[in-house]
Amino acid sequence: MAGAFAGGEGDFTTAFEPTGTQMEEEGTGYIVASVGELSREVVGDVPYTAYSTTKEFMADNEDLIQRFTNALYKGQQWCKTASSEEIAQAMQPFFNDLSLNDLISVVDRYKEVDAWCDNPLFTEESLNALVEIMEEAGELDKAPVYNDIVNTDFANKAMENVK
Repeated sequence: MAGAFAGGEGDFTTAFEPTGTQMEEEGTGYIVASVGELSREVVGDVPYTAYSTTKEFMADNEDLIQRFTNALYKGQQWCKTASSEEIAQAMQPFFNDLSLNDLISVVDRYKEVDAWCDNPLFTEESLNALVEIMEEAGELDKAPVYNDIVNTDFANKAMENVK
């Protein structure tokens, strides 16, 4: 989407970071608002990232999924206390085309709008917010039942046991 926008298609686009910062650096666009922040005001917290698997994989790989969830939670807890520079330094190997200062700006923006979750729990309220958006857009015929599609056991265990 960012490439099409930079090429003259459309008057606006959405872009996750660091794409927005890259567009500003290149002079191809400007960040004018945070979709996450604005959607929170309208419908509540929206889960932009969720991990999914089959019931069979989950049954066969409980230890792997728990270790992954524990690591995710440790990272979330670290992001709560780490400085923007520390987080940017940890990100830099994955975004080596951006300067450390640009990555610090990205982290500052995410912190400013409270974009990062501090735990791995996928709540029913956040699913309902996502469902509302999808229904409004005409992309969902039938709302899913939370307990049929979300398993919070791994998240709850991580939050109980990870220090």
